[in-house]
Amino acid sequence: MARYAIGDIQGCYTELQLLLDRMQFDPQRDTLYLVGDLVNRGPDSLAVLRWVMRQGAAVQTVLGNHDLHLLAIAAGVSKAKLGDTMATVLQAPDLPEIVDWLRRQPLMLTLSDAIVVHAGIWPGWDARLAQSLADEVGSVLAGNQWRSFLAAMYGNQPLQWSDALQGDDRLRFVVNAATRMRFVDTAGALQLKYKGELDRAPAGLCPWFEWPQRVATPRVICGHWSALGLRVSETLWALDTGCIWGGALTGVDLDSGRLFQVPAQQVYQELAD
Repeated sequence: MARYAIGDIQGCYTELQLLLDRMQFDPQRDTLYLVGDLVNRGPDSLAVLRWVMRQGAAVQTVLGNHDLHLLAIAAGVSKAKLGDTMATVLQAPDLPEIVDWLRRQPLMLTLSDAIVVHAGIWPGWDARLAQSLADEVGSVLAGNQWRSFLAAMYGNQPLQWSDALQGDDRLRFVVNAATRMRFVDTAGALQLKYKGELDRAPAGLCPWFEWPQRVATPRVICGHWSALGLRVSETLWALDTGCIWGGALTGVDLDSGRLFQVPAQQVYQELAD
């Protein structure tokens, strides 16, 4: 029995199947964890969603920002953006079943030896608090007020965490940390505008996982940051290697650390986008 994780798929169904073959993934025996962004910008988000849904407990995913964006469009509280490629999902006859399933997926998974989350854990939180806050979001998203939550989800404020945050501000910060975060400033405030490479980051910013006062957690398995690329350390496995940009789809065996990659079949989106 093996445990695997795969980075951002973003509709790259062909590459996903090639990577699973390379891993020799067997859903009867193995468990696969996905770091979110199942959909969007790649060519076949619908096939990815249907495949994951069919696997049951053998494949577990957390939500990424593109997955939440799909839910917001389906809920009628947001509109498609330039570069979105989710029309086939939104027009699918099984869209209600997809939405019902997707909004019940967690924002974060705590394993025995690791944490799976799309973008990262705000560095002032320990693992228990981060999971508790992710569960708060999950409870709202799975409940009757999910459309109202998604309508209030967009936005960058507040940038700084406080235990006193309540309501939409509290949930929005948790979502932004878990699904959009890359950099924080010296005070730990989220800096959500710069998305590029580390060596070009504006002065005063550092990647969330290098904040000097970061609280120790188990290894974080994440994606979201294609400009960061593959990063493997004792505390972090960052697996987004930019398949949609013509890079690769990357997976890892959680127990042995063995890496698996398949190159993108083509460039699906231009970096200039």
